[in-house]
Amino acid sequence: MLGAIWDFFKTGANIAPIKDPNEIKTKFNKMRWQVFGSITIGYGLFYVLRLNFSVIKKQLLTLGILDAQQLGIMGSALFITYGLGKFTNSFLADRFNNKRFFAFGLLMSSVASTAMGFCNSFTPLVVLWGINGWFQSFGAGPCIVALNQWFTNKERGTYYGIWFTSHNIGAAFTYIVTAVLVTSYSWQMGFIIPGIVCMIGSLIILLCMHDRPETNGLPNVEIYKGDIAPEEIKTDKTVAQLQWEVVKNPAVWILGLSSLCCYITRYAIESWGIIYLTAEKGYSTVGAGSVLGVMQVAGIFGAMTCGLVSDKFFNHKRNKPALIYGILYTVAVMLFLWAPPSFAMDMFSLSLYGWVMGALVCYLGGLMAVDIVPKRATGAAMGMIGLLSYAGAAIQEGVSGYLINANMTIVDGQKIYDFTTAGEFWVGAAVLSCILALLVWNAKPKEII
Repeated sequence: MLGAIWDFFKTGANIAPIKDPNEIKTKFNKMRWQVFGSITIGYGLFYVLRLNFSVIKKQLLTLGILDAQQLGIMGSALFITYGLGKFTNSFLADRFNNKRFFAFGLLMSSVASTAMGFCNSFTPLVVLWGINGWFQSFGAGPCIVALNQWFTNKERGTYYGIWFTSHNIGAAFTYIVTAVLVTSYSWQMGFIIPGIVCMIGSLIILLCMHDRPETNGLPNVEIYKGDIAPEEIKTDKTVAQLQWEVVKNPAVWILGLSSLCCYITRYAIESWGIIYLTAEKGYSTVGAGSVLGVMQVAGIFGAMTCGLVSDKFFNHKRNKPALIYGILYTVAVMLFLWAPPSFAMDMFSLSLYGWVMGALVCYLGGLMAVDIVPKRATGAAMGMIGLLSYAGAAIQEGVSGYLINANMTIVDGQKIYDFTTAGEFWVGAAVLSCILALLVWNAKPKEII
């Protein structure tokens, strides 16, 4: 049974190379853009199924179905299963046919989300949300491995940044459309409709995406683009040996801890932003969702340009721009939480936050680690970073939920939530993320391929 599953998902064998240069050019360009389109749209759909719960939280609180601490436990359940799954599944992505692996993960995540729309109590909701987290982990690793299989090291920063906008697009769609679904119909529709849409998307990805170039008779992308000669490709180490070197690399661990702290702040805003804006600043659910939607649109520009900025202006190095973005990230969160309340300030602070978050998460959440590991162990690097990043997200959910619930008071029968202590926790994590990133300022790759 396990052997049959492995055979189904493992990458195909290399086939006889195509000889005609014109056929190679036509087929290579067509396939790599189909791959790029598939991972960009597909990863956006993964985020639709990950953040719809953030919009639904308000309804679950208002209706008394769950309390803030239970919401925190649910959030932690997803991030724990997602982090563990991202670690293991990203390692597998170095060996798998990511067309099948990626599409299957999206399909199963869609099934879990749809099923949640038919539950109305804590236990089944938390179990299904945890299952969703596991299948969510089939997303990032396969995307990055596929990106590295079809694009060169010199192109990586630019195209990684463009691909990374997909999570902002998916999040913006979720904050706006899911808020309308929940307000117009019911919280159940916030799970069911996105689930059905993403099921259809998984089938389209299965039709459009491709395995490695070599399994399609095409050359290695680095050779095809002339960045290296065939004899420069090292074959003396196995994938497992290269992956173990990634695990032993201190710089990868430090980047992972920096990303852990960054993700505490990131998911604090994304998971609790709707509740914060409605409870502290008087927004409606749709109004709060719209403001956070603008934040995600700003994030698209941050992610889209960050790789280009580092490639064109910093000679493919990420350390200096990462520090700049990290400082602005902290400032934006402080303004959102502590500046005098106004709609203009909320829009400015969250737009600034979205822009720098899109860039910073792109750097710390994978790109800087991918830069310093061999190409054949890309998935392992993403697994390490993902494990630590989503440990941060899980810690955030549990700690934030506890702090918010512990500072709740009841006035005239109304629950009043105080975000002061939670906000200090979020800002502190952003500061620590900057400090940790400085410790790997001069980290360099040992091997390219």
